[in-house]
Amino acid sequence: MHSFKKGIKLVICLLICALVIKAMDILLYPCTFVRNDIHTVTNEQKDVVILGTSNGMSDLDPDSMLEGTKRTGHNLCVGGEYPVDAYYLTKLVIEKQQPKTIIFELSPGYFTTEKEKGNNYLLFYHEFPMSITKAEYYADTMLDCDFRSPLFAFHEYSLQYELSKIKDTVYQKMTNNYDVSYLKGQAQEYHENGFIEKYPVAIENFPSYSPTLFSKDEVKATNMEYLDKLIQLCKENDIEFIATTMPLAATMLVQEEESYRDAWDYFSEYFREKGVEYYNFNREYYKSYNHELANYVDYDGHMNGDSARAFSKVFGDIVFGDEALN
Repeated sequence: MHSFKKGIKLVICLLICALVIKAMDILLYPCTFVRNDIHTVTNEQKDVVILGTSNGMSDLDPDSMLEGTKRTGHNLCVGGEYPVDAYYLTKLVIEKQQPKTIIFELSPGYFTTEKEKGNNYLLFYHEFPMSITKAEYYADTMLDCDFRSPLFAFHEYSLQYELSKIKDTVYQKMTNNYDVSYLKGQAQEYHENGFIEKYPVAIENFPSYSPTLFSKDEVKATNMEYLDKLIQLCKENDIEFIATTMPLAATMLVQEEESYRDAWDYFSEYFREKGVEYYNFNREYYKSYNHELANYVDYDGHMNGDSARAFSKVFGDIVFGDEALN
């Protein structure tokens, strides 16, 4: 009997701890745009899903890209999204819906670096709905993190920052609210299709530039492994896979010419061997769009909203032009 009472107390204690942790999560973990993105692609059928980094996030507007076609699309690009994330995001979408095309935006620097542990994984894991994919993503990524990370996800964020947003955060979560107006900031705004519009910035106000240069000798095997798995996953599910690299400002291409040349050579050969169409807007498709620095908000290649919409239309005409409605 004594052991039974101790067991009951332990269960009650664990339940109280779980409730406290859940309450802290509701209060302090922010409603990110990734929350909106994953909610959309798991609950709505999208023909075209764009994966990749912040360059794809700010440069590809699905509405402009697919204008004149019958296709629907969503931008799932995120700053800090590595091939491992793109792979599991695709698995999640396939588990819930059936996309026709995956567009993978490739930034060379992401292949020579390793993903930082912690919040960069939680950003995705926290928003995955209960699913087989969530369990697999946990096993492949979160087990390498501090075991407390998934339990206390809110500790990755500044309490001072979150305290000012508690009212809105709780309201959004308790009412399942995905209003994009909550995600509008001073320098950018999130759109329902996942595109993040950057507001124009004068060139003299660009942030300092410290690029992650590409070298084939520094390519991380894990990054290529997950890119391989992503391509194979699409083949197995009869999904068209398209790779692309966003146009960079001409001045930056010249400044880091050797590094970019090596990157284009490396990935052009890789995709050729895989039988994948690769739309590189800094080489084969260079003349398709203006590479003026004024089109961007920084030296890293993030476009302002108007330039991104114009480029997206060009991209769509090249990739989906034969599907345009009469």
